[in-house]
Amino acid sequence: MYRTHTCGELRIEHINQTVTLSGWVQKIRNLGGMTFIDLRDRYGITQLVFNEQTHKDLCEQAEELGREFVIQVKGQVAERSNKNSKIATGDIEILVEQLSVLNSSELPPFTIEDETDGGDELRMKYRYLDLRRSPVRENLILRHKIGFEVRNYLNSENFIETETPVLIKSTPEGARDFIVPSRMNEGQFYALPQSPQVFKQLLMVSGFDRYFQIVKCFRDEDLRADRQPEFTQIDCEMSFVEQEDILNTFEGMTKHLFKTIKNVDIDYTFPRLAYADAMKYYGSDKPDTRFGMKFVELTEAVKNSEFKLFNEAEYVGGICAEGCASYTRKQLDQLTDFVKKPQIGAGGLIYIKFNADGSVKSSIDKFFSADELKELGKKFNAKEGDLVLILAGVRNKTLNALCELRLEMGERLGLRDKNKFSPLWVVDFPLLEWDEDTKRFYAMHHPFTSPKEEDLAQLDTNPGEVRANAYDLVINGVEIGGGSVRIYNDELQQKMFKLLGFTEEEAENQFGFLMNAFKYGAPPHGGVAFGFDRLVAMFAGLDSIRDVIAFPKNNSGRDVMIDSPSPVAKEQLDELKIALTLKEQ
Repeated sequence: MYRTHTCGELRIEHINQTVTLSGWVQKIRNLGGMTFIDLRDRYGITQLVFNEQTHKDLCEQAEELGREFVIQVKGQVAERSNKNSKIATGDIEILVEQLSVLNSSELPPFTIEDETDGGDELRMKYRYLDLRRSPVRENLILRHKIGFEVRNYLNSENFIETETPVLIKSTPEGARDFIVPSRMNEGQFYALPQSPQVFKQLLMVSGFDRYFQIVKCFRDEDLRADRQPEFTQIDCEMSFVEQEDILNTFEGMTKHLFKTIKNVDIDYTFPRLAYADAMKYYGSDKPDTRFGMKFVELTEAVKNSEFKLFNEAEYVGGICAEGCASYTRKQLDQLTDFVKKPQIGAGGLIYIKFNADGSVKSSIDKFFSADELKELGKKFNAKEGDLVLILAGVRNKTLNALCELRLEMGERLGLRDKNKFSPLWVVDFPLLEWDEDTKRFYAMHHPFTSPKEEDLAQLDTNPGEVRANAYDLVINGVEIGGGSVRIYNDELQQKMFKLLGFTEEEAENQFGFLMNAFKYGAPPHGGVAFGFDRLVAMFAGLDSIRDVIAFPKNNSGRDVMIDSPSPVAKEQLDELKIALTLKEQ
């Protein structure tokens, strides 16, 4: 056998046992008559000792080894004289009696250590080496554990794991599809699923009652830290349920994960926050509620002031940063530069300092008296020592900028602790959103989302005000999951298609199979999909989902390890009856 134990297994109780280990050479230290090697496998590191006095030939062999050589050793477990408390096997070492080189290795392009000297692109090119590093490996082990516990919980709740097709029909709503040409059906294409939405609804029509799948999804969209072209969802659907049934079930799953993965008990019901309030107080439908600093709107309070910017602004609002009145001019200028960044787009920043001595200092004190500034401070519950930061401009743009400013202040003040978790449900989303360019409504969630029953009458008269039976699970400012109660009535679904601008022919062409299924007794149903990669990244304390995916793409959607996407042979294109037209440079 190649090994009797792993490199993370041996302890003080194994002393004097003869063992066989296999693994990779992590580090070599030659100290004259003694050579020490750290041997690594998935489970940990064990120190090997080669003693020239007892095994000169083995010492000579050891000197020929290099980093990442794959070796097998046999020897006796001994107690270390200089123990290493940083590793689990730090009390012991192996006095090597036999050495076999199983495979040699070229010098790696970067160090295979926790703190590596390899940059992102280099590590992505040699991802199979990067995966040997403990932090990356631990992320994938965490991913495995979370997937295991998800299955445990959903199985205990009578969910059935069911696979759905990967080659499906392209639909026009949502993000851009990846399309796949069909050789057997000339001129026609499959699409890769953005989600199994239609199929999980069909499973409800089929009477499966409770379905789940940990499934790959694909969206051809621009990338960012929490987005990849292929990603994984925990996809779920339930029959004979209302919104609260779904929220309670998956709140239970989330609590189960916190307990089993992080040993964190969440003994309260997750707060429910209406979408309108999320936008009003946080400027975001995924608010980070680990800290306060809610928005206070001042639009009406400052409307008739002498300050032209306030008078002309559609929205004036701000936040109160506790204990920050001591901010220097330099710090305030840095904040001003932050909100002026092109991606944030504020015109400037207004501040009011409520100093510890009771005085007030502001960038607009030529337009407002000290008493007037103090009155504004009362709206924020500002105390002596606090700093109020105000933005003004077009409503939506200013709310977004104020959201970014709030998060920046939370970061600066150490309020966004990754070991603190603040989950909530955001509910009552708008059913539709209006697009000025195309002059039509789009589904805010998807075309099958049910409107609130109490808002049904407004579908004909005021569709923009109709709220959806939709919900998002938000934790620490990240949308972890979302879903909705579905339309299961054919008449209501047809009305929804009409509102979204589908002709009867288009609706039939895209979704006729679903509408036909609904004619055969569709039950009330709804579901949710969790971003599995985002969930793992949150538990790992990471900002990027790329770090919890074994073989991710870079920011350009490329796999630099296998050099993909890449051209294909002309013969393959000819089989598909596809001709490429190259754009002139």
